[in-house]
Amino acid sequence: MQHNSTTTLPPEQDSEEALASRRRRLRFRASHRGTFETDALIGGFVEENVGTMNAAELADMEAILEIPDPDLTDWLFGRLPLPPERETPMLRRMVDACRAKGVGIAG
Repeated sequence: MQHNSTTTLPPEQDSEEALASRRRRLRFRASHRGTFETDALIGGFVEENVGTMNAAELADMEAILEIPDPDLTDWLFGRLPLPPERETPMLRRMVDACRAKGVGIAG
């Protein structure tokens, strides 16, 4: 049995095949949230960015998709401020991308 110990993550977590599989799942999950509004907004962000996400960014995005829609859409649309304890680099990118597109409440 051969073992390659040059990577820091197990091969099944960082292989191109594994990353491609995670990206496909994210695309589907992000565009099948349940409402047209969130499917378009979250799915659009993922579609635009997932191709360049590394393993850590994919993990951050996967965690974001676990956030309930009402909370996530309130933050993305600016109805509520993004709580500091929930802020991650990826969630900040999503909020900023929404603002750049003019989504939400003008401030």
